[in-house]
Amino acid sequence: MDKLFPTDPAVTAHVDEAATAAALQEMARDAGLRPLRLAGKELLPVVQGGMGVGVSAGGLAGAVARLGGVGTISCIDLRRLYPDLMAITGHLDKEPDARQLIDAANLEALDREIRRAREISQGRGLIAVNVMKALSAYEAYVRQALASGADALVVGAGLPLDLPDLARDYPRTALIPILSDARGVQLLVKKWERKGRLPDAIVIEHPRLAGGHLGAAKVADLQDPRFDFEVVIPQVLEFFKTAGIEREIPLIAAGGINCRDDILRLQALGASAVQLGTAFAVTQECDADPAFKRVLAEAKPEDLVEFVSVAGLPARAVRTPWLEKYLRLEPKLKAVAHVKAKCNMSFDCLARCGLRDGDATMGQFCIDQQLGHAFSGETSKGLYFRGAGRLPFGDQIRSVQELMQWLLGGIRPAVPS
Repeated sequence: MDKLFPTDPAVTAHVDEAATAAALQEMARDAGLRPLRLAGKELLPVVQGGMGVGVSAGGLAGAVARLGGVGTISCIDLRRLYPDLMAITGHLDKEPDARQLIDAANLEALDREIRRAREISQGRGLIAVNVMKALSAYEAYVRQALASGADALVVGAGLPLDLPDLARDYPRTALIPILSDARGVQLLVKKWERKGRLPDAIVIEHPRLAGGHLGAAKVADLQDPRFDFEVVIPQVLEFFKTAGIEREIPLIAAGGINCRDDILRLQALGASAVQLGTAFAVTQECDADPAFKRVLAEAKPEDLVEFVSVAGLPARAVRTPWLEKYLRLEPKLKAVAHVKAKCNMSFDCLARCGLRDGDATMGQFCIDQQLGHAFSGETSKGLYFRGAGRLPFGDQIRSVQELMQWLLGGIRPAVPS
């Protein structure tokens, strides 16, 4: 028997997956796409965005990285994926150590998911962890991700000016802030330079196109042309040139990307790669319930709504029965907003929470609870964040590999019979 052709199914699977990753790299080159160079690796120019609660965990992130891209784990409330951790913490309410126990369970879950993603990825691609600056346990999540061996940290929902300090002992971990305009980029880069570190990449997220929490001060700002890629990317590149850091920081465009032509257009503008969220959320490998994926895949443009989240940030989601009812009652809820004695979920997931803190300028619902319902597929109760763009395969749920083949090679999967 020729030893070049292994008969062990597990070995054969590894060979096939490595061949698939290599084929995707060749496909991208043939299409004229430049690779993303990050953390000492040459990668496919596609980043899977972080989506919580539990939507992009180790399964999805590992699948993307295995093909040579950047897979991202969203760190928030990952204990929901583990019955043993929920058995310890799911019943906690008024106990004095409730928050401490829940935080510890979530950090343990994050460690498990990073290890799971690494096992799935087989050493290819990069495993990133997304941490919202707005989280109350932001620093603890950052430290856990670093200690657990994440290849990259992606931080949005606030300016992570302290990230270089927190990651000082991890110089090889890529630090990637999420920003939306050139002014924010300039501010952050200058602050980080004083700390002796530059971002390893920057995600430029378009508030008019992205899903979830959006990088604008208020809903009315989402349409501001200063966020257009054609404005932001040239402005940022000019700043890099003036600052003498040209070609040192890759830009990753996020929001509204649908096909290979979008990637080519954005690379022509000067971006190095693109980030997609919703398109990966509706893949077979996504860690959420199948019903979650159907809600996102079947949503029409008229089903999307913009509102102010409980975190005080504009957000975009599908107008589900729960969200429809909430928006109808929101004026009344804001009129009676008051400081609560405790967090609904007993662990104060947000540093500032409109519901807990009684802030009538912010949303008045429990975001962890509603996102948890969505993750579990409870379509009548959940909050389903979604980007504004068309999905590559309409309402079909396809694999990560098929999505990558479409984005990099323009190859559509066979129509199911």
